[in-house]
Amino acid sequence: MSVARDLAAKILSVTNRDIPEAAEKWAGMAILDTVGVALAGSGEECVRLINGLAGAEGPCLVLGGATRTSCLEATLINAVAAHALDFDDVNLTMGGHPSVPLVPAILALGEIEGASGRDAILAYVTGFETMARIGKAVHFHHYEKGWHPTATIGIFGTVAAAARILRLDQDQTTTALAIAVSLASGVKANFGTMTKPLQVGHSARNGVMAALLARDGFTANPQAFEHEHGFFNVFNGPGTFDAGRIFEGWADPLDLVETGVELKQFPCCGSTHSAIYCMFDLARAHGLTAGDVAGIEIRTNPRRLPHTDNPEPRTGLEAKFSLQYVVARALTDGRVAFEHFEGEAWLDPAIRRLLPLVDVGEHPEMGRDTVSQFGAEVTVTTRDGRRLAARIDHQIGRGPANPMSRDELRAKFTDCAARALPAGRIAPAFDLLENLETLGSLRDLTDALEPDPRVRAAG
Repeated sequence: MSVARDLAAKILSVTNRDIPEAAEKWAGMAILDTVGVALAGSGEECVRLINGLAGAEGPCLVLGGATRTSCLEATLINAVAAHALDFDDVNLTMGGHPSVPLVPAILALGEIEGASGRDAILAYVTGFETMARIGKAVHFHHYEKGWHPTATIGIFGTVAAAARILRLDQDQTTTALAIAVSLASGVKANFGTMTKPLQVGHSARNGVMAALLARDGFTANPQAFEHEHGFFNVFNGPGTFDAGRIFEGWADPLDLVETGVELKQFPCCGSTHSAIYCMFDLARAHGLTAGDVAGIEIRTNPRRLPHTDNPEPRTGLEAKFSLQYVVARALTDGRVAFEHFEGEAWLDPAIRRLLPLVDVGEHPEMGRDTVSQFGAEVTVTTRDGRRLAARIDHQIGRGPANPMSRDELRAKFTDCAARALPAGRIAPAFDLLENLETLGSLRDLTDALEPDPRVRAAG
């Protein structure tokens, strides 16, 4: 036996009957949300550049247009699009974005395999559990070494989801996981650049490729996880992981229900969101404006700082990873939206005047090993001498403890989809996604997500 073989058995053991109603609900919401943010990101420059390298036509839709390409390339492009705006969901257990390695792969494979909506939900739930379990085995050391978990751990979720759509057996799934060990990659050094979403797209594509190769008889070492030169020892290092945590209480309960998925309300790094919410609270409670402020202190978990303490962002992408910038936006504009990271918005004189007033540092009560990893306290010193503070111990987005309402979810999807689809196709697409479990074929969904060629030609 091996880790990969034991994990393959767990992946294949989950059935639709095992999925509780809460998990089915959240899987559907996460898929809907991810399709929306992929549509919003489909026009980004990084997506355009990747799309320019696409090869021959194929059966799988590239979201945001009428182009169809191969399964592998559609997975790559759509995953880059879904992560391009940093508007996709977050999960604390795997330390990254759980849906972006899953949904593009499920859509592309679902098209060529004729998968149903229920097949998609099963694949999503299984892939989510796989990522969460491997996350438990390697975190937080894995993250602090500099790996990008959405890519390095996400690839195994992609393999699990692909295994369910392709109906692989245990031997094939074992091999696919072992292949993926050699294809996992992604480092935090490239956060704030186009390469961050590329890492995720590359990982998702590689996970699908691993599953397809394994189905066709490709070989790999089934001990690729636990080997002296395997995933755990190479990516983490001896003594910094616990492979047994993958299997303890597998799917009982599902991490999708226990920890859950957090849907973002702002198109920027999840590590900044608690500080944004704090500033909103202060501005509302005290009627603050930028002119009232003499100084702003942001204190947060030290795990959040290496990629978010950026006092002088020089691009829109860097601004997504700047606590100073997003909190200044929250105060000045009363919202944090797409347009704040586009063009030269980061050069807005009103924001540039505030940035030197923002001091960022570690919170003395939010240690590295606290359960709540995404907290912040924001203190504003006003020109008339008041010190006003707001604190949130843990919040990334809107998860099980504070879910988005249907109207909020529809509003986010509509806002995202409007950047790629004609107005008349947005509501029907939302309705199909909202009732995903009833779909007989994912092809009905991808057809609905394709813009009307006549509308595109007129535009």
